[in-house]
Amino acid sequence: MKVLLFSSDISTVDEWEKRDDHSHVACYDLMDLEHELEKEPLSLIIADYDTKANEINNWISSDNLPKYVAILESVPQIATGKMLIYRGVKAYGNSRMVKVHYEQMLQTLASGNIWTYPELTASLAQTKEKELHQDSLELINNKLSEKEKETLYLILQGLTNDAIATKMGITTRTVKAHISSIFLKLHVNDRLSLVLLLK
Repeated sequence: MKVLLFSSDISTVDEWEKRDDHSHVACYDLMDLEHELEKEPLSLIIADYDTKANEINNWISSDNLPKYVAILESVPQIATGKMLIYRGVKAYGNSRMVKVHYEQMLQTLASGNIWTYPELTASLAQTKEKELHQDSLELINNKLSEKEKETLYLILQGLTNDAIATKMGITTRTVKAHISSIFLKLHVNDRLSLVLLLK
């Protein structure tokens, strides 16, 4: 997957290029980016929210967001991250993250999943049953067993596998089995995708 680095800040692009072992192209303006997307529409865009927020927000408001967009910001905020993820952005994090996290983000996106930093992931996962739409509740009731539902609601509260095991009085291995079954039945790959499906 080709990576397009989208920023007006040359030093930010230089930093990203040092971390990126993949085939990448620096795009300093929207025309460059659109030209590259015409050549390879499924390219992964790493966008700098500090300098390109206006363009990104225009994509979102016009329902024209490219398929694979990761947004990085020098001081990431949970509220901003939630807004971007709920609107279809595939990753959100710190523009100065270390190479190992950057690589992890790229691998996660390449496998079709969503990537966020741990505090944002925990915040996204905290959902109460009463906050779910009627359609989501029907899906849960039609597809999941009682134990899977109980596990699901504890996941939505942001509990870890060990905490769920303690709360339900079962082993962590059994929790993992319930979670795998939930993912399979609801056609998702991870906790974040699960939350986004149900919200």
